[in-house]
Amino acid sequence: MPNFSEGRRPEVIEAIAGAIAAQGVKVLSVSADVDHNRCVVTFIGSPEAVVRAALRGAEAAIRLIDLNHHKGSHPRMGAVDVIPFVPVSGCTMEDCVALARQVGEALGNMGVPVFLYEEAATRPDRRNLADVRRGEFEGLRELIGVDPAKDPDFGPRKIHPTAGCTAVGARMPLIAFNVNLGTSDLSIARKIAKAVRGSSGGLVHCKAIAVPLADRNQVQVSMNMVNYKETPLHRAFELIRIEAERYGVPVVGSEIVGLVPVDALVGVARHYLRLEGFKTDQVLEKRLVD
Repeated sequence: MPNFSEGRRPEVIEAIAGAIAAQGVKVLSVSADVDHNRCVVTFIGSPEAVVRAALRGAEAAIRLIDLNHHKGSHPRMGAVDVIPFVPVSGCTMEDCVALARQVGEALGNMGVPVFLYEEAATRPDRRNLADVRRGEFEGLRELIGVDPAKDPDFGPRKIHPTAGCTAVGARMPLIAFNVNLGTSDLSIARKIAKAVRGSSGGLVHCKAIAVPLADRNQVQVSMNMVNYKETPLHRAFELIRIEAERYGVPVVGSEIVGLVPVDALVGVARHYLRLEGFKTDQVLEKRLVD
C-alpha cells in the first residue's frame, strides 16, 4: 500500500498507478487527496509481483515528483513516502518483513535512503513511522549524513535531492480515518488530535494529526487506526465529537481513505444501530463473494 507525495496532478498519479498495474498485480484502489497532496495505491498479488510493482511505482514517482516543489498538509519525507507490506492471504508477517527488506535494499541501490519501520524495523526507535519521518524532507536533508542516529538502513548517507527518503515496512491492516470539523481554526484541531491520539494519552491504537483543508475552509483530525478491533472507529469518532463540543465546533463529516475491512464498518453499525446478535455473514455482498 505505497503512499506517494502527489495528489494534485492526475497525469502523475495515473503514471504511477499504471506502472504498478503493468506488473501483474491487481490494483484495488487509487485514492488521492488534494489538500494532503498525497495518493495511496492499494494492490495485491504474489510476492514476486508486488515487489516488482512496488519498485516500478517507486521508479515512476522518483522520476516525476520533486519534493523541493511539493506542498501539502500531510507530513512527508519522500516522493515515495512509505511502502507498507500487509499480509492478506497465504503469507505471514515474516514473509512481509522479508519483502520489505528486499524492496528497501533495491530502493537504496536507486540512490534513495531507506528506513525500515514497524515489524521490519532493525532498531526499536524506528518502529513508529512518525518518529522515522520527524523533520520531514527539509529537516532530514540536514540530518542524514550528519547525525549517526539518522543513518538509513539501506542506500546512501545522503538524502536524494528530489525524491527524499522512504520508509519501508511490514504491518497489519490500518484504517486511514479522517474527521472534518466545522471551523478553520487549526489550533482547535491540534488540541483535539492531541486528546485522541494514543501517544499523548488518548486512544491506544490511534495516531492523529491536525490538517488544514484550505479548499473547504475547514480543519481535519487525520487518523491512522492501527488496530480497529481494539480501538474501533466509532470510539474515535465519538471522542472527537465530544472534544469538539468543548470548543463549540461541529463535526461536519468523516472519510475513509482507501480500503477498509468490512468488520470495521459492521462494528460501527453494531454500535450506532444497537444491533443484537448481528454477524458479518449477514452482509449480502460478503455472502456473494464467499
